[in-house]
Amino acid sequence: MYRVIKVLNNNGILVYHNETGQELILLGNGVGFGKKPTEQIEKIPGAKVYSLVARRKRDSVLKVVNGIRPEFIEAAGKIIEEAERDFQEVNHEILLPLADHIALAAKRAKENRQIPNPFTPDIRVLFSGEYAVALKGREIIQQLTGYRISEDEVGFITLHVHAGLSDEAVSETLDTTRIISESLSMIEQEFGISLSGQSLGCIRLMSHMYYMIVRTKKGESTNVDFNEFMYEKYPRTAETASRVCAYMEQILKLPVSEEEIGFLAIHIQRVISPGTV
Repeated sequence: MYRVIKVLNNNGILVYHNETGQELILLGNGVGFGKKPTEQIEKIPGAKVYSLVARRKRDSVLKVVNGIRPEFIEAAGKIIEEAERDFQEVNHEILLPLADHIALAAKRAKENRQIPNPFTPDIRVLFSGEYAVALKGREIIQQLTGYRISEDEVGFITLHVHAGLSDEAVSETLDTTRIISESLSMIEQEFGISLSGQSLGCIRLMSHMYYMIVRTKKGESTNVDFNEFMYEKYPRTAETASRVCAYMEQILKLPVSEEEIGFLAIHIQRVISPGTV
């Protein structure tokens, strides 16, 4: 059984789950129609159930919900539904952080004021599936709020969708993207090239660096060692990979496995000279 805490609108209600003591949001067509606070209700067929996390531990969920207009919460729920169509399982705890971001993005769109996201091109490559969901989310937001968010805001929403698929916080994923972007700049400078995020080699390189950072955070290694081969055959590439690994160590404040150098060097070599390894 649920006890209604607050009716958000005809399509959403904040409830207390009597059995677990959890505060939840139920979203779905007509779920809030005719409902009243303190009313006891049974499970509603077809309603989506969202467990909630406040932005700060000292905040009550009701306080957070009261600070976000219902249409933004509904938009966040529909974006999560879109993500579930592609990825099946999405952590519903991203609902309020995503709704909060949508509210801020809509406010910026209303004021014709944008926060630039220089990592949007990298986000689009690294998290292409999540980005596709965020693009659909832009249409959902416009439909429900009347505001069309920018391409850079789509990039930020992509990070929220990714957070629902992984153990990473949005800020952590953004930091990882920033590290990858800077690492690509180091490679471009060394070889005097411009890397295209649309090329298969560059996509693979960026993906490799992402999982390389994930392994480093977990204290794992590749268990394959190409260092001797790469230093002997492509010393300049290996030295560049070594500098990138040193940069990652410095930013992450974690040791990067020695074996990562040779493995990264292979991916760099494939980008600067396709077909050589």
